[in-house]
Amino acid sequence: MKQATVHFIGVLHGDIADREDAPKNYSESNRVGTLEIYPEYQEGLDGIVPGQTIVALFWLHKSDRDRLRIYPRGDKSRGLWGVFATRSPVRPNPIAISELKVLSVRDNMLEVSGLDILDGTPILDLKKKIGH
Repeated sequence: MKQATVHFIGVLHGDIADREDAPKNYSESNRVGTLEIYPEYQEGLDGIVPGQTIVALFWLHKSDRDRLRIYPRGDKSRGLWGVFATRSPVRPNPIAISELKVLSVRDNMLEVSGLDILDGTPILDLKKKIGH
């Protein structure tokens, strides 16, 4: 199989407008935003509670998909690396993973902290963090 179909389950709302303003990783961020889950997927939020850490998968719709080698964190002194050996958003399938702390749950909206993703980014999936 060479292709798959995915369905976005929602969209991220936050204050990060461009990549230069984004933290390099969720572990370096205290940025707050909202995950808007589309109404047809709202039932899937049952069991998510404030204080919980969730794993979110995002589709980096503005990322370059044509390069396979990059300078990690833009540092040319480290030489070129293959994208699969990095957390770079540049990759054939621009999927990002973030661990986010749930601050509140209101209907189909999750307020979260730890964002490192651009405003308007589609959400692919949410998962319980392993060990929690």
